[in-house]
Amino acid sequence: QVQLVESGGGLVQPGGSLRLSCAASGNMVAIYSLGWYRQAPEKQREVVATITNLGTTNYADSMKDRFTISRGNVRNTIILQMNSLKFEDTAVYYCNAADLHGRNYWGKGTLVTVSS
Repeated sequence: QVQLVESGGGLVQPGGSLRLSCAASGNMVAIYSLGWYRQAPEKQREVVATITNLGTTNYADSMKDRFTISRGNVRNTIILQMNSLKFEDTAVYYCNAADLHGRNYWGKGTLVTVSS
Protein backbone atom coordinates (compact mmCIF):
# COMPACT_ATOMS: atom_id res chain seq x y z
CA GLN A 1 0.00 0.00 0.00
CA VAL A 2 0.99 3.57 -0.67
CA GLN A 3 -0.18 6.56 1.32
CA LEU A 4 -0.28 10.05 -0.13
CA VAL A 5 -0.77 13.25 1.84
CA GLU A 6 -1.27 16.58 0.12
CA SER A 7 -0.75 20.02 1.59
CA GLY A 8 -0.61 23.63 0.47
CA GLY A 9 -4.06 24.34 -0.85
CA GLY A 10 -5.99 27.46 0.01
CA LEU A 11 -7.54 30.66 -1.23
CA VAL A 12 -5.66 32.80 -3.72
CA GLN A 13 -6.52 35.75 -5.93
CA PRO A 14 -6.42 35.51 -9.71
CA GLY A 15 -2.86 35.92 -10.92
CA GLY A 16 -1.46 34.61 -7.67
CA SER A 17 0.62 31.55 -6.89
CA LEU A 18 0.35 28.47 -4.72
CA ARG A 19 2.68 25.62 -3.97
CA LEU A 20 1.29 22.17 -3.34
CA SER A 21 3.23 19.34 -1.75
CA CYS A 22 2.61 15.62 -1.68
CA ALA A 23 4.37 13.21 0.61
CA ALA A 24 4.27 9.55 -0.41
CA SER A 25 4.99 6.69 1.96
CA GLY A 26 4.58 2.95 2.19
CA ASN A 27 5.64 0.36 -0.34
CA MET A 28 7.08 2.51 -3.10
CA VAL A 29 9.08 -0.25 -4.83
CA ALA A 30 6.73 -0.61 -7.80
CA ILE A 31 5.81 3.06 -8.11
CA TYR A 32 7.08 4.56 -11.34
CA SER A 33 5.19 7.84 -11.47
CA LEU A 34 3.86 10.48 -9.12
CA GLY A 35 1.59 13.27 -10.18
CA TRP A 36 -1.21 15.71 -9.66
CA TYR A 37 -4.79 15.55 -10.84
CA ARG A 38 -7.64 17.90 -10.18
CA GLN A 39 -11.41 17.82 -10.10
CA ALA A 40 -13.50 20.93 -10.40
CA PRO A 41 -17.15 21.03 -9.30
CA GLU A 42 -19.35 18.98 -11.64
CA LYS A 43 -16.39 18.03 -13.81
CA GLN A 44 -14.37 14.87 -14.28
CA ARG A 45 -10.99 14.43 -12.69
CA GLU A 46 -8.22 15.48 -15.06
CA VAL A 47 -4.47 15.18 -15.11
CA VAL A 48 -2.44 18.25 -14.22
CA ALA A 49 1.14 16.99 -14.31
CA THR A 50 3.15 13.84 -13.70
CA ILE A 51 6.78 13.01 -13.07
CA THR A 52 8.37 9.60 -13.50
CA ASN A 53 11.18 7.98 -11.55
CA LEU A 54 13.51 9.05 -14.34
CA GLY A 55 12.41 12.64 -13.99
CA THR A 56 10.33 12.79 -17.14
CA THR A 57 7.51 15.28 -16.76
CA ASN A 58 4.21 15.63 -18.55
CA TYR A 59 1.68 18.42 -18.32
CA ALA A 60 -1.84 19.12 -19.42
CA ASP A 61 -1.62 21.56 -22.30
CA SER A 62 -3.64 24.21 -20.53
CA MET A 63 -1.30 24.27 -17.55
CA LYS A 64 2.20 23.60 -18.84
CA ASP A 65 3.12 27.25 -19.13
CA ARG A 66 1.96 28.10 -15.61
CA PHE A 67 2.51 24.99 -13.49
CA THR A 68 5.73 23.17 -12.65
CA ILE A 69 6.03 19.73 -11.13
CA SER A 70 9.22 18.72 -9.38
CA ARG A 71 10.64 16.41 -6.77
CA GLY A 72 10.99 17.82 -3.31
CA ASN A 73 14.10 17.78 -1.18
CA VAL A 74 12.57 15.06 0.98
CA ARG A 75 12.50 11.62 -0.61
CA ASN A 76 9.18 10.60 -2.20
CA THR A 77 7.88 14.15 -2.11
CA ILE A 78 6.64 16.08 -5.10
CA ILE A 79 5.86 19.73 -5.50
CA LEU A 80 3.42 21.51 -7.79
CA GLN A 81 4.24 25.16 -8.24
CA MET A 82 1.22 26.97 -9.66
CA ASN A 83 1.60 30.48 -11.03
CA SER A 84 -0.75 32.91 -12.76
CA LEU A 85 -3.74 31.16 -11.29
CA LYS A 86 -7.10 31.62 -12.93
CA PHE A 87 -10.67 31.25 -11.71
CA GLU A 88 -10.92 28.01 -13.67
CA ASP A 89 -8.06 26.50 -11.69
CA THR A 90 -10.39 26.21 -8.71
CA ALA A 91 -10.60 22.51 -7.89
CA VAL A 92 -9.63 19.80 -5.48
CA TYR A 93 -6.10 18.75 -6.32
CA TYR A 94 -5.22 15.10 -5.78
CA CYS A 95 -1.83 13.48 -5.54
CA ASN A 96 -1.48 10.24 -7.49
CA ALA A 97 0.97 7.37 -7.49
CA ALA A 98 0.96 4.86 -10.32
CA ASP A 99 2.66 1.49 -10.11
CA LEU A 100 3.97 -1.01 -12.63
CA HIS A 101 1.00 -3.33 -12.07
CA GLY A 102 -1.55 -0.75 -13.19
CA ARG A 103 -2.63 0.31 -9.74
CA ASN A 104 -3.30 3.90 -8.83
CA TYR A 105 -3.18 5.36 -5.37
CA TRP A 106 -4.78 8.66 -4.36
CA GLY A 107 -4.50 11.18 -1.63
CA LYS A 108 -7.54 12.76 -0.04
CA GLY A 109 -7.04 15.98 -1.96
CA THR A 110 -6.43 19.62 -1.14
CA LEU A 111 -8.77 22.41 -2.16
CA VAL A 112 -7.50 25.30 -4.26
CA THR A 113 -9.86 28.23 -4.59
CA VAL A 114 -9.07 31.09 -6.94
CA SER A 115 -11.29 34.04 -6.12
CA SER A 116 -11.16 37.78 -5.84
